[in-house]
Formats: sequence, structure tokens, C-alpha cells
Amino acid sequence: MRVLMTGGGTGGHVNPALAIANTIKQNDSTAEIAYVGTKHGIESKLVPAAGYPLYFVEIRGIRRSLSLSNLKTAYLTLTSPIKAKKIIREFKPDLVVGTGGYVSWPVVKAASQMGIPCALHESNAIPGVAVRMLAPAVDRVYLNFEETGRSLKCPEKLLRVGNPTLHPAVAPTKEEARKLLGIPDKYKYFILSYGGSMGAERLNAAVLKLMRDFTAKHPEVYHVHATGAIEKELCGTWFKEMGLDQYENIQLVEYIYDMPYRMAAADLTICRAGAMTISELAMGGKCAVFIPSPNVTANHQYKNAKVLLDAGAAALFEEKELETTEAAPLTEKVAYLLSEQGAAERRAMEEKIRAFAVPDANKRIYLDLLDLVKNKKK
Repeated sequence: MRVLMTGGGTGGHVNPALAIANTIKQNDSTAEIAYVGTKHGIESKLVPAAGYPLYFVEIRGIRRSLSLSNLKTAYLTLTSPIKAKKIIREFKPDLVVGTGGYVSWPVVKAASQMGIPCALHESNAIPGVAVRMLAPAVDRVYLNFEETGRSLKCPEKLLRVGNPTLHPAVAPTKEEARKLLGIPDKYKYFILSYGGSMGAERLNAAVLKLMRDFTAKHPEVYHVHATGAIEKELCGTWFKEMGLDQYENIQLVEYIYDMPYRMAAADLTICRAGAMTISELAMGGKCAVFIPSPNVTANHQYKNAKVLLDAGAAALFEEKELETTEAAPLTEKVAYLLSEQGAAERRAMEEKIRAFAVPDANKRIYLDLLDLVKNKKK
């Protein structure tokens, strides 16, 4: 089977695609998989790192303000399906799968017009523009949230499966992951923090304050923070100005390429509240502190995190709560959760977040994709 994956811009679109691709490859070693993305999206790094061939199509979103760049966007909207069809003719896929982001639109649109089986996956409660536009033309739309279907006018094509994750088929234990990553035994706790593939300035600032006011004072705590691509230089400057580069238990990186193992090893995770992130944390039963992005459609990250907060499955801080010199609420919460007094609450959060996991999402998607291809050939 030859499968063409597409989805890009951010890790929230790329990682589900890679998870599906990996699952196909794990179940069918003869499968040939390629990816279509953009040169400026995070897929340009993640896809080659995952070992898949990468084709490029130029496409971008329309700016809300009047702009000359919108003229080029309109031009690309017209020409990108032509480029996509050229790629499709060259690769000759039996199946095309899109996971959102603007690049999905020309690729899936072209494939559907050419009679190739097509599927979409939408991980968020509110479907993105590409998914809303493409849903009527594809054979299947996979959902993480049941309510997503209310925004899509094709109920016969919808299938709720949860979110595919990049976790290994057999997830390592915390101890196995720590050993694999080479985390010394002298560290009692491991904090993992990140703000998304492209970065998040306010979250990054809050985490650096946490490093300064807590981690630097606790040599038994190991802390790795991913800044994202856009914020790498700015955070690096802040990091040095705060004197954090002198501490061996604190590490600043641009992106975490071995996330399943880092997450398995973590005792506490600080991050955004995107649907994919929540699914992976739930799968691993991880204690999480969410700082939702306020710059998302319908504030869906806050709504995601609030559900978990109300269930006692996670902690939640809005960015505006952390806009102080100290970011004290975050520091206080982390210090408590990693203390003897907070151990019971941390363990309870680890247990309760598991209720939000759909452990067989990858397999369910894979089996349904096989059916799509078989039925299309009949």
C-alpha cells in the first residue's frame, strides 16, 4: 500500500500524521509512505527526522487584515492543487490522509478529484478551516471529540476514534525511559516543559522564572524546556541573563524529538492544552500543569484543560495569571506537587488523567483506512 500523508504548520498537525504513518508501517512493513508539507512549517524538520520522503507545496492562510500578501495567497490557492496533482501522479498513492493545516487543502482536494480514497483527522473540538472545507469531499473524517461533528455537515462520514499518538506500541516505564535517555539517578524528579513546536513567549517566560526560582535551588530536580523555533534566540538570551546556563540540572532546547521517551520519564509536565498533547499525557498517565494558549479558535485549549481541572486530572493556569516578575502561582504549584505533602495529589492526577485516554486510537484508524482502500477498489 502506498500512502500519502499531509498536514502541517505546527506539531499539532504534523504529529498525528506521523503517528498514523508509523502505525501503518508497524502493521505493514511493505507500505510506502511519503509526506506533503510546506518548506516553512515544522514538518520540514519533523518528517525527515521520522524517515519519510517529503514533498513541498506552497500554500498559506489568508491574513485577517488587508494585505498585499493576500493576493499571493489567492494565487497559491489556485495553483497549489496543480502542484499537488503533480506530486500525486508521481507517487501514485492508494490512499491520502490529511491532518489539518493549510497544506492539507490542495493535496486532499486534488486526491479526491482524482478518485483516490481520502481521509481526514481532526484532533480539536472545533474543526479547522481545511477540515471544514474538505469534509464533504473525503471518504472519512476521524474525530477526537464527539462535538466536533456538530460543525461538519457530513454525519455519515464521521467516526470518533480519539487521537493517534507517537507513543511507542509498548510504552517504556519511567525507569526504562530515564535509563534510555541517560538521566542520572541523582535526579529524584524530572520536569518536562514545552510551549508548542513554534514556541510561546509568555509560557517560555513563566517557565524560565520557574527555573530561576525553583529548579536552580533544587539540584535533585532535572528540568528540560523546549522553547520552540521562533522563541529559541530570545529564550536563549533570557536563559543566560538569568544565569541558568551554569546549572547542570537545567537544559534549554529548541524542540524535543524524542517526546514519547521524555514524556514517559517525566514526573511533571508543563505545557499547552492542545488535543494531541492531552491525549499523549492521558495515555502515559502524567501529572500535568496546563497553560493554555489564548490565541486559538474559540479558546478551545482553555476549555480542554478546564474539563481536566474539574475532574481533578490536571492543574491549570491562564497566561494572565503568570504575568508577574516571579510567576509565583506556577512556582508554588510545582513546588507543592514535587514535595512530600503534594505527592498524594500528584499520584491522584496521574490516575485521573488516564480516564481521558483512547488507547487503541492508532489501531482503529489503521483498520478503518484499510477498509476504505478495499471498498474503493470494489
